[in-house]
Amino acid sequence: MEEKIDIRKLSIDDLKQALTAAGEKAFRAKQIYEWLWQKNAMSFDEMTNLSKSLREFLTAHYFIDHISLDEQQVSSDRTIKCAFNVGVGKVVEGVLIPTKTRMTACISSQVGCSLACEFCATGRLKLLKNLSAGEIVDQVVHLMRLAEGRYEKNLSNIVYMGMGEPLLNYNNVLESIEKITGEDGLGMSPKRITISTAGIAKQIKRLGDDEVKFNLALSLHAANDQKRDKIMSINETNNLEALADALRYFYDKTGTRVTYEYIIFRDFNDELEDARELAEFCKVIPCKVNIIEYNPIDDGEFQQADTKKVDRFAAFLEERNIIVNIRRSRGKDIDAACGQLANKNEVVKERVLK
Repeated sequence: MEEKIDIRKLSIDDLKQALTAAGEKAFRAKQIYEWLWQKNAMSFDEMTNLSKSLREFLTAHYFIDHISLDEQQVSSDRTIKCAFNVGVGKVVEGVLIPTKTRMTACISSQVGCSLACEFCATGRLKLLKNLSAGEIVDQVVHLMRLAEGRYEKNLSNIVYMGMGEPLLNYNNVLESIEKITGEDGLGMSPKRITISTAGIAKQIKRLGDDEVKFNLALSLHAANDQKRDKIMSINETNNLEALADALRYFYDKTGTRVTYEYIIFRDFNDELEDARELAEFCKVIPCKVNIIEYNPIDDGEFQQADTKKVDRFAAFLEERNIIVNIRRSRGKDIDAACGQLANKNEVVKERVLK
């Protein structure tokens, strides 16, 4: 018996060839593509502008590999965390973050993570799988429908800041963005999308070569190699000098201002000397800084910095004409805040820590 193929892994040209070989018109490929990526059809029977015989042909030869919702939690601040089943007992999390001005979907790119950053709950999980473009898009669609159905607002932003390192799943992540931004997809502007990386220099350069239109955020957290080595092992092979070189290359190719994410920890990277080092690194390319409130994880050695020190840190940068935003965490009561994904979610722990 012929093994069925996941139709969402085919390009539109692949679809055209398959359809014409089966005696169908090539233009049907565009209709199918829109059902898959714009309307997010769950089955071929939903594709009502196709003939019954074509739908039967598709059902006989292909399948649509969608993710499914396992668990949903709602925070007191209206943040919603979703645990998605991505097959064979594997689960990832996505978060809908509503604010007065934005409705943001924070999505995952991998099941688990291989980078093991000391302050991150996801980093304690094994890397089990790269998500496909379809599995990434499904998270966006689910959170988009939540935003519209529960809060009566359109999704305004997408951040690849959930589980996993997006640049270690490069092809699938970029394909997902193509589907999200495409006219026959969700049609969202790439300027509404941000990829966050722990800092892989060669992949940052690759983004430059591909002249991407979306935004890039670098999880910096220290502008000092010794401190960054302590909390992010990736820095041992991608130190600040290598990152600075890659960022210059990226900016020369794209002209896009980069955001530095700086989680601020008590008595570790919250002094004015740390701010001076960060201000110096900010000279590499045009940038802005998001200072992020730390969210403790189980048995974590780091603690939240004092509010007064955070404000003083930010003021030091602003005095040097650096754009600074202080990000107060949302969804902490359901472990949906930055660095907390999979912290206490037993569904995720049981299926990913095995």
